[in-house]
Amino acid sequence: MFPSVAFRPVRLSVICVAITAVAVLAAGLSGHLMIGVFFGIGLFLGLLNAVLVQRSVASITAKEHPLKSSMALNSATRLAVITVIALIIAFVFRPSGLGAMFGLALFQIVLVASTALPVWKKLRAGDWAEPTDGAAGGAIAGSEGPEGRNTTDA
Repeated sequence: MFPSVAFRPVRLSVICVAITAVAVLAAGLSGHLMIGVFFGIGLFLGLLNAVLVQRSVASITAKEHPLKSSMALNSATRLAVITVIALIIAFVFRPSGLGAMFGLALFQIVLVASTALPVWKKLRAGDWAEPTDGAAGGAIAGSEGPEGRNTTDA
């Protein structure tokens, strides 16, 4: 499951709206408004993918015997569909439609940064032993504490 501190779709959507506004403004000032619009579409395709990942992980891990193969098939199908949508936009609305591909790529960077930074801050603050998702154990299961012992064995 995703730790509650790490994945926040509302925060990501606010970041996407802000980046889209900047992209549309910059693209409009340079005379290519639609590149900014398609850039925003790419960002929101990435956000849609992230939310669907969260839902699929929750539904698959809720099963009594979750299978890695079902997770892999789900991920491959979802990524293929979102990539094909972005490629269709890029092809049909070329050259401005390439903004969707760039937005999709930038979203991955934003996603990694927005999920890694809060976890990193908690670890640096010494809050590694506090559960972040209501489960027993630390923020990172199997991590070693300050004494070098495995916190999941305690």
